[in-house]
Amino acid sequence: MKASSSHRARKELFQRGIQQGWLSVQEVERAMPAGSLTDAERWLLYYSLRASGVEIRDEHGDGVQEPDFPRPPAS
Repeated sequence: MKASSSHRARKELFQRGIQQGWLSVQEVERAMPAGSLTDAERWLLYYSLRASGVEIRDEHGDGVQEPDFPRPPAS
């Protein structure tokens, strides 16, 4: 159940972000079910959004490069 709600939330985020061209960090965090992402999955989500042409903005509307969470360890 958790996986399907997380998948649905990601799909909706990508659709909204691609349509409007940007998402706020707050929108992304509110959209994902609590506890549904590891730090590595969260990093990958933001990376994938940016790779899809979605700008990530802070609460002031300014673009951000890296949200405040650790990068996944290099393999």
